[in-house]
Amino acid sequence: MVHKILFWGAFGVATRFVQLGIEMRPFFQRGALWVYPFFATIGGSFGYWLQGVESRQMKMLQQRKELVMDKRRRRAEREAKEGGSETTGVLAATS
Repeated sequence: MVHKILFWGAFGVATRFVQLGIEMRPFFQRGALWVYPFFATIGGSFGYWLQGVESRQMKMLQQRKELVMDKRRRRAEREAKEGGSETTGVLAATS
């Protein structure tokens, strides 16, 4: 989790460097040094938000995977009780 926040924080600082490079201004001025932590904070907060989005998506995918596996298990049990060995063999061969 921390590596994404650090990456996006560094990306924010790199954005400031690019901005100053385009404007052809000096990278370090006494009066403008407060801007680097500001850009790093904005980038880090974006990384924190992105990490939350990713964790919610992974949780949703895991739940969906469990539902599908449970459904497959119940289907296999039902087919075993019904004696449908023909379709079970086809399903086993294709999966």
